[in-house]
Parts: sequence; C-alpha cells; structure tokens
Amino acid sequence: MSNGPDPINRRGLFQVAGMGAAGLLVAGRAAVAGPGRYAPPDPVDTGHVENGRVRFPAWRAPADTPSDPPPAPLPPEQRVGFAIVGLGRLALEEILPAFAESLKAKPVALVSGSPEKLRAVAAQYGIAADHCLDYAGFDRIRDLPEVKVVYIVLPNAMHREYCERAARAGKHVLTEKPMTVSAADGEAMVAACKAANVHLMVAYRIQYERYNNRAHALVRGGTLGRLVGFHGVNTQTTAADGAHQWRHKKAMAGGGSLFDIGLYCLNTARFLTGEEPIEIFATTYAPPGDPRYAEVEETVSFTLRFPSNTIATGFCSYGARDDKYQRLSLEQAAIDMPNAYQYQGQRLTLIGREDDATAETALRLTPKNQFAAEIDHMAECVLTNRRPYTPGEEGVQDHRLMEAIYESARTGRPVHRPPVPGRDAFRGPPPDPQG
Repeated sequence: MSNGPDPINRRGLFQVAGMGAAGLLVAGRAAVAGPGRYAPPDPVDTGHVENGRVRFPAWRAPADTPSDPPPAPLPPEQRVGFAIVGLGRLALEEILPAFAESLKAKPVALVSGSPEKLRAVAAQYGIAADHCLDYAGFDRIRDLPEVKVVYIVLPNAMHREYCERAARAGKHVLTEKPMTVSAADGEAMVAACKAANVHLMVAYRIQYERYNNRAHALVRGGTLGRLVGFHGVNTQTTAADGAHQWRHKKAMAGGGSLFDIGLYCLNTARFLTGEEPIEIFATTYAPPGDPRYAEVEETVSFTLRFPSNTIATGFCSYGARDDKYQRLSLEQAAIDMPNAYQYQGQRLTLIGREDDATAETALRLTPKNQFAAEIDHMAECVLTNRRPYTPGEEGVQDHRLMEAIYESARTGRPVHRPPVPGRDAFRGPPPDPQG
C-alpha cells in the first residue's frame, strides 16, 4: 500500500492509453499540478500584453539595473526579405549572422559571382536555389517578390550600378559605407531611388550602436555643457603583399584609409554634434616606394571646425595596429570610448568631478548587434514607408567632406564650407528606441 497520494492512478493510466510516453508524461504532470497544488502565479512573473508586446513589471529593487523588455520579433512570414549582394568577408562574418538577431528582417536571396559560394551559403541559410543570382542575372531580382530590400556589400565603385539596377527593379536599397566613390555618384544614386520611389539607406552602423547612441544623448542633453573637442582614431594594418586588394585601387575604392575607416571618425563627429563643419584642414601620407600606396593614401589626419566651435580631429591609417577609439571633451566631463568603431566590445567611461574627487564611471549597457539594429531599422522603414535615419543624402554629405579633406591635403590650406542651418540636416527621423 502507498503511504501517500498516488499522482497517477489507474484510471489516469487508462485515460492516456494509446497516447505514448509523451502523453503519459503530460498526464502525470497534469495530475501533480491539479487544483490546489500550487499557488497562482504573481503578475510580476506572468507580465501582461501591451500593444502586442509582453511587458513585465520591475521585480528588483531600484538599486539594481532594470533589464531590457523581452524582444518582440515579427512572425517569419511578416519579416522583410533582404537580398545580400556580395558574399565577401563582411557579408559572411557579420551581416548574414546578424539576421539571427534581427526582429523584422530575413535573408531570402543571394547574389555572387561564385557558384560554389552561392551553393554553400544558400544551404547554410535555407535560401532556395532560384533565389541565388549571379551578377549578370541580377536584374531577375525584379521577379522575386519576396525581396523587398537589396543590401549592397560590394567594393565601393560597384555600389552605384547595383543601386540603380535595384531601384529600376522596384527594390529598396541598403548600401554599405562609403555609399560610393564620389559625391556625384552618390547624388545619382539618390536621384535613381527617388525616381523609382524606393528608399535608400547607408549602413552607418555606428549611428545604431548603443554606446555611441548613449554618447549622443549625453552630448545633446546639455547637462555636461558644450562639446569642446572630439578626437577619433581608427587604424588597422594591411598585409605587406596586399597591393592587389581592391581597397588599394583608387578606381575601386575611391580613396585609401579615409574612405575605408577614417569615414567612421568623420561621420561620428557629425552624428554627435548634429552640425556640419564650416572649416576643414587635413594632411595625408603615402609611404614612397610601397606598391600598396601607389594610388591611395596610407594615413590621414584632419581637423573640422563646426559652427558651435566644436573642434573635431580624426586620424586614420592602414599603417598602425588596430585601434578604434574616441574621446569627447565637454565643459563638465570627459567621455572615453575604447573600441568605439569595432563590431563589438564598445565601452564608455564618464570622467568628472564628484565632490572633492575625480570620478570615473564606467557605463555597462546590454550589448546589441549593431548590424541587426541597422537592418531592422531599414525593415521598419519599408514596413511603415518612413525615411531612413541615415538616407542617401547623409552619405552624399560625407563624400563632399571627404573631397574637401583631400583638397586641403593637396593644397596645404584649409577648405571653408558654407554653413548648413539647423541640426541633423541630412538625416531622417530617429529609429524607434524600442526597436
């Protein structure tokens, strides 16, 4: 005889006969969890649904940092389909993996000149063979209704062609930075997308990255006083035998380290201030006799003066070990940001006075994939027909300023730019902070 209640009695066993082991297990659990066995759950643990999202009330005391709300991904059939054009390192190492963290987008097509890569990558991401195109057959993308956005991840000189072809096919365009090789080409891309009534966005991932957005809020909030100075550094090395790489060919890249990595310093200074520089001074260097720099520069240093008299300096080079940081000097504090332009690992330390001492406060934010964030913003723009935060006009302005940087370096004189009234003159509405 049993010494206590039997959670699975004989009648229960007969009731689940024919259901298999899974049915028996469920029946057993149901019997154990019968009426009166457990207290009802608390709303703190169950949460509630608000505007289609599950929300939980705070369960920790105010001294603890609150967690982010749970993600609210769209159902797979409602997500915006992307075609990835170019299967190089960036596409395979960062962009395609980022779709796993996307809430609103999915990869549905691939474009590559390598049939072998197309087969391998399509198998990895479950993309149908008839959605794998080569460059000659790219225009067939018009016949793929699942593709709403073409994401161009090609050498810079190819961006314009594939942007214009995508626009003619009725597809929205997300292009990697720099958007092309010249301001004139950028203007043509903007015009093509406007004529086709499709959105054009430049993949300025830093403007969607959490730590840089926190720095943006600290600068724009005004509580730390005026931003007096900005210093951005972005350096990395290239292989000694890398002269054959497209990044070292002016016709393909448009420029050297400035176009590739110095653009982060330039664009982020504009992003943080919201202003456009009115004076630019720069110098460049290319090691003589090094075939890697026969056409493009190795190192660039530039200084920007903004209408508020914020002075920004940028330094980029292919000749120094990987280092990507920025420092902001404000009236009331300094902000130190190691790894500011990395794909991950950003940090932010706020340095200021605390009573009779100097305090260094390290902010720790929940990391989020910046590629997924920019992809989701583009998807949201397609779903709601809104202008992207970093539209084509934002990229064209950077090209104008890079051309001024080269002009200053060539002449040894500052280049004066006409004032642009207001803030964020070339940007669209900011992304939804809830994603």
